[in-house]
Amino acid sequence: MSDASETAATADKRRKLSEAIRDVRNAAADREDVVVDMREAQRMRLELLAAELAPVFADVPTDNEWFDFAISSGLQPRLWIDAVSHVSMGRDRRTYRFLRDTRLGRVVLAESSEMKPVADQVTRYVAERIVERQRMMEGDVAPALVSEAVAHPAETTGALPEIRIDEGTRSGRWRAFWSGLGLVFVGGVVGLILMMIAALLWGKLAELGISL
Repeated sequence: MSDASETAATADKRRKLSEAIRDVRNAAADREDVVVDMREAQRMRLELLAAELAPVFADVPTDNEWFDFAISSGLQPRLWIDAVSHVSMGRDRRTYRFLRDTRLGRVVLAESSEMKPVADQVTRYVAERIVERQRMMEGDVAPALVSEAVAHPAETTGALPEIRIDEGTRSGRWRAFWSGLGLVFVGGVVGLILMMIAALLWGKLAELGISL
């Protein structure tokens, strides 16, 4: 009787342990399902944004290799615009965040729970990058600057004004250069004339027998 009781108790313990292991596995699977669902939800929102931007992506010249336009997989999906900028979802999984990595750190170019403001900012960014590339290829010394201001929550910021060197500034610098060169030339001529006058006076004094 005692042996039978011990056997039943041992079987009951094994059964409880197996049930506990099964419960833990089920809980882990449920958590993984939640993570997968959240990741898929983020990816779906980014795919909607990519579809909104599809006409913009299609208009980019085929020879421009600066842009990626791809959604990466992983724990946090991202819609890559180029090698340094992307759109990802915020912690609430509903806020679009347009980010760019710079030498000073990561900056927020746009942040909104609405798709359109972020899509507009991405479009502006792509346009600025295309213009910047064209100006660099043409040898322009002042490429267009891309706006890198930190966006206010749920709002987008406008682009910073481009810095250009106008023709008036260039001509002013050349005028200053030529003016300085002219002053040097005039000073040299005056000095030469004074030296010639001094030499003549010295010769006259020597003829008169006057020594200094």
